[in-house]
Amino acid sequence: MAVTLARAGLASLPTPLVRAHGLEEALAAGPIYLKRDDLTGFGVAGNKARALEFLIGDAVARRADVLVSAGSPSSSFCAAAAMAACTAGLACDLLFSGPAPTTPAVNLALARAAGARLHFDAAPTREQLDDAVAAHSARLAAGGHRPYAVPRGGATGVGAAGYACAARELADQCAAAGVSPTVVVVATGSGGTQAGLVAGQVGFELPWRVLGASVSREPEEARAQVLGVARECARLLGLAPPAATDVDLRDCRGPGFGVPSEDDRTSAVIALRHEGLLLDPCYGAKAMSLLRREIREGTPSPVVFWHTGGVAAALSALVQGAQP
Repeated sequence: MAVTLARAGLASLPTPLVRAHGLEEALAAGPIYLKRDDLTGFGVAGNKARALEFLIGDAVARRADVLVSAGSPSSSFCAAAAMAACTAGLACDLLFSGPAPTTPAVNLALARAAGARLHFDAAPTREQLDDAVAAHSARLAAGGHRPYAVPRGGATGVGAAGYACAARELADQCAAAGVSPTVVVVATGSGGTQAGLVAGQVGFELPWRVLGASVSREPEEARAQVLGVARECARLLGLAPPAATDVDLRDCRGPGFGVPSEDDRTSAVIALRHEGLLLDPCYGAKAMSLLRREIREGTPSPVVFWHTGGVAAALSALVQGAQP
């Protein structure tokens, strides 16, 4: 794979691919494998470290002096972006919709500790934050700065390159272990992770299906977002472009973004008690609910569950009683 994009070394790769014997027993399932991107080794960034390797690399290559991004106060990406920016010598401005929370989030505290400037009430809604990032970056540029604007979750073609590489990484691990998965299940929020996996799966002609658990967008919007980012990623890497039929996802929003259903709570308990996994209520628990549903509906094994991280959010939920 000839990736020519600039890349900052943040993550400890490859992350482990391990068989989940406890989960198999709990779900009465065939072989299940866990791709442990909660173990990328950069703070508690989880999967965000893969995208940030390319985003920070690109920002430095463009001689940026401030990284601008946005998200919710519990956003793992915002915390990871703040840490990655400071290690690269960049300032970091983070934008949030609504006022500062009365109960501090762990990820918000991490972002502040890393030196990020936090801007609350930057947009009326979470969905309008990407426009706010563009406007804030324009104001910085007018003032003589060199901003590098990043939408929520780092969902750009550059950021998705981290997961196109990850698809190849998984293929190499599967080949070494003699494993031929039928499906890879992953949480899909801003869409960058699934987009990169789809770009890699199509571009490298890998034999599995990538199945996303849409946790924040309605399915058609999520499909369009993933496809657009995947095609841009493929273009940057010189890979064959994915088709619309390559983007497969399910509506896993439940009661709402970051609000676990009873089934999601059950998923978090099963993962914790049978595999020692911490699954956050925004992404991981909902993706695990999708995996359980696929198994009940007869999806052939082996299957891979891509653990994207969210450890800080998972611990916060446990402390606050949002997860059992």
